[in-house]
Amino acid sequence: MEPGYTAPEIFTLMMQGITSVLGIGGNGLVIWVAGFRMARTVTTLCYLNLALADFFFSATMPFFMVQNGMRGQWPYGWFLCKLLNITIDTNLFGSVFLIAFIALDRCVCVLYPVWAQNHRTVRLAKKLIIVPWILSLLLNLPVLIFFTTLRDEEDNIYCSFNPYFWGNISEEQILQRIFTTLEIIGINRFVTGFTVPMSIITVCYGLIAAKIHSKGMAISSRPMRVLIAVVASFFICWFPFQLFLLLLTLYVREISEGKYQFILLLVHLTRTLAFFNSCLNPMLYVFLGRDFRKRLIHSLPASLERALTEDLASTSDTTTKSASFPTGAELQEM
Repeated sequence: MEPGYTAPEIFTLMMQGITSVLGIGGNGLVIWVAGFRMARTVTTLCYLNLALADFFFSATMPFFMVQNGMRGQWPYGWFLCKLLNITIDTNLFGSVFLIAFIALDRCVCVLYPVWAQNHRTVRLAKKLIIVPWILSLLLNLPVLIFFTTLRDEEDNIYCSFNPYFWGNISEEQILQRIFTTLEIIGINRFVTGFTVPMSIITVCYGLIAAKIHSKGMAISSRPMRVLIAVVASFFICWFPFQLFLLLLTLYVREISEGKYQFILLLVHLTRTLAFFNSCLNPMLYVFLGRDFRKRLIHSLPASLERALTEDLASTSDTTTKSASFPTGAELQEM
């Protein structure tokens, strides 16, 4: 590691390392259990895709830790500049969209149990679950288009926005197009990559909470605490980063002139919090179920297998019994 690292730089590298280790280990375990030890259901399919997104995101992070350790220099070449950046961003936003997908699935199970009983199949889920991945890839196409390797006057190589994408035009025109492009990308990411998924999650879990309350379950019950934890953790991890990233794109002209440098610092610090959400997901969507303490007594794979088992008996993919609204005991598994 080069000398002279600041406290924020050291903190960022440490948090990225912790997130990568926990994310690879936790999500890898979920992939093993959901993908190889359990029958394929809609629920396990959702958990498997979420774990895959978080796993590949965590596995890609060490490459960017090296980049941060080298003060932004890129040692991996042009191809990996595009591939690794599109991979980490696609899996990052794929995780966000999959969380919203899970919220929609649970909301349908609770509000429309009869429809879910008859139509909520693994085959349909396999078709629909492609949508979050497609949206994530489309959202990050600008990375594939505009990012490339650049060499400075000291022969250092960086992976960054390509200022020569528009060809041989004046420097003023280049800067104007870069600023405009970054602003469009930033606003689009804030709306599509955060505001829309967060709204879906909040509405879905709000409807579920209302249904639980209508069945006479206390607001302070375990299902309500789990739902509140899910929404709160997603918001806490993502909102600061998305907010300061939006400010960065809106004030990119002023920042390029040396103003508002604190926004850059806040973007780097809050990015580590957003990234940390990738290793929280196994705990939030797997461990926060009923009888968590009892499960810890048994082997971890067995605990995960039980936790990932289809939690709403009335919406099982293979059962043929009559559908009814989930009981309070079944809702505990959420």
